[in-house]
Amino acid sequence: MDSNKTVLISGGAGYIGSHTAVELINAGYDVVIIDNLSNSDAAAVEGVEKITGRKIPFEIVDTCDPVALKGVFEKYEFETVIHFAAYKAVGESMDKPLMYYQNNLVSFMNIVEMMMQFNRRNILFSSSATVYGEAETLPVTESTPRQPATSPYGNTKQIAEDILRDCCRACAGLHGIALRYFNPIGAHPSALIGELPRGVPNNLVPFVTQTAAGIRECLSVFGDDYDTPDGTCLRDYIDVVDLAKAHVAAVNRMTDDKMKEKYEIFNVGTGNPVSVLELITTFERVNDLKLPYKITPRRPGDVPAVWADTTLANEELGWKAERSLDDTLRSAWKWEKHVRGL
Repeated sequence: MDSNKTVLISGGAGYIGSHTAVELINAGYDVVIIDNLSNSDAAAVEGVEKITGRKIPFEIVDTCDPVALKGVFEKYEFETVIHFAAYKAVGESMDKPLMYYQNNLVSFMNIVEMMMQFNRRNILFSSSATVYGEAETLPVTESTPRQPATSPYGNTKQIAEDILRDCCRACAGLHGIALRYFNPIGAHPSALIGELPRGVPNNLVPFVTQTAAGIRECLSVFGDDYDTPDGTCLRDYIDVVDLAKAHVAAVNRMTDDKMKEKYEIFNVGTGNPVSVLELITTFERVNDLKLPYKITPRRPGDVPAVWADTTLANEELGWKAERSLDDTLRSAWKWEKHVRGL
């Protein structure tokens, strides 16, 4: 393996990590996956191998364990790490804040420490639009001021961004990019990998597909009294394959020494706001289904509306979201049917 063309993916058996592994391999990179499988499945790595026709080095490692993580850095040569490994449910973080601070921050600090210790160059951090909180102006750009986080999950992303910025400033050889992405949905067109949450889903689309499959009795829409056109939250839903390709573009920027600063931030979204009800009706239309849903009280930590201005990513990374919402929601249902054997 060429170390400059090898990427370590922490949380690589997860939803976004597995899709990113596929796109990196398609772009000519080698990947090494580590994951503790706390909210993922080794079957995702098998799916990556089937799609790419490649055997993937895979280690079951918890990034909160510095000894195990050090073993990975000693065993493999790579210049770039993409750090996905984190808990990610807004609602759960409201109930279990300490669990989120311990896992999300300790794991990331361990990664950064190992990068510095082993003189590895590039960190790509999986950040989130939650860092903008309730933004005063929409759409948000990378220079939009971060507002106080509305959840512990969002706060861990803000803090991790600050850690990465400060460490890049302090360490001469370290470079970092934070990708602030919006709402990843859909699945790989092959239906060999996709989003498979454990227990009750925290994200909208898996709840939609599980309701369509009859696993959930009814879909809950959290609030219809927001100051939005139809009263439901507005979000920027991005296809997970498009999102994965944004990671490849960011890795290219790092490995080709194209970064203008040692620490950079990019929004990764479509720039198109879609309401919860719009997404439901689109899913019904493209898949010729009817979904039972009910309006329930607002969910703590949800902001009324957020979507991206993607100009910077379009221009600097040479990347743009391409897949339509129709195609993305078809892929989500195709994946659900594959998983359930429907």
